[in-house]
Amino acid sequence: MRCLGGVFDWEASERRFAELNALSEKTDFWDNPQNAQKLMQERAKLENGFEVITTLERELADNVELAELAEMDNDEALIEAAAQALIAAKTKADAAELEALMSGEADSNNCFVEIHPGAGGTEAQDWAEMVMRMYMRWANSRGMKVEVLESQDGDGAGIKSATLRIKGMNAFGWMKTESGVHRLVRISPFDSSARRHTSFASVWVFPEIDDTIEIEIDESDCRVDTYRASGAGGQHVNKTDSAVRITHEPSGIVVQCQNDRSQHKNRSQAWDMLRARLYEAELRRREEEAQSQADSKSEIGWGHQIRSYVLQPYQMVKDLRTGIETSDTGGVLDGKLDDFMAAALSAHVGADDDKC
Repeated sequence: MRCLGGVFDWEASERRFAELNALSEKTDFWDNPQNAQKLMQERAKLENGFEVITTLERELADNVELAELAEMDNDEALIEAAAQALIAAKTKADAAELEALMSGEADSNNCFVEIHPGAGGTEAQDWAEMVMRMYMRWANSRGMKVEVLESQDGDGAGIKSATLRIKGMNAFGWMKTESGVHRLVRISPFDSSARRHTSFASVWVFPEIDDTIEIEIDESDCRVDTYRASGAGGQHVNKTDSAVRITHEPSGIVVQCQNDRSQHKNRSQAWDMLRARLYEAELRRREEEAQSQADSKSEIGWGHQIRSYVLQPYQMVKDLRTGIETSDTGGVLDGKLDDFMAAALSAHVGADDDKC
């Protein structure tokens, strides 16, 4: 049986792929467009899995054969080329294994990312903006699209809050590992005495829900406020009450959007965000229930301090959940987050396996 890290079961996937092909050929397949779209997305994911494994097998066989021939001819340059190709293939395999771990109900969806500074005024607000930039750089490096749905400028520097939408395959699957509190230690550029400061920023990630996930909201439970947008966006944005804030009173969840000049579009986007937040809250509730049954796994829970970024007196970024650390602080702040995300994903799946 060909498996990818024990996750992608080739034989079972082939059977399911055949089932989906048979279903898609039925004349009434598209009578239920939402269900049909969901099944076609499942089919595309399986097909991609087949292609990844087949390509890796071919590359492995070709380069092993190349290395054997190079050794016979004592061709050092060719041996090195084959070795580098095998290393690259392993990197692809590791990435594919991580992608295969994303089997959650909403892992393949786009996501929203809310960022808020902790106490500390300008220092914390500047750190929150650095965190926002870090995630935008990460998303761009993966070919994902980023929209700034809402951003409030800080007092002199940084931001008081921001909401991003990251659009791309498995955006939520990757970014869900980033929910929590992020701690920065550095010499403050805003302190004339050049003292070391500790700042905090909170990150909250929730999936954009598609039409296959139904979330019912009683509008009588919600308060809708409109207000004048702030920041960039043109004269019309700043002169009309185009920004929209929705408060879901039973849960206390508040969402806001000021991305568009049209109040109607901002209102529609805010309702989408509220549905996503309520869905994420349910996922988080399930997560917390599961984690309460695993005493040693509590550090993986949502909402805890997850990572420290130390720029002074030494340079180190350390994930407090997995122990992964690096001295490449500049690279991390420029979006090199894959190692941290991969470790958190693997730890999370390992915890789930222990509970099975």
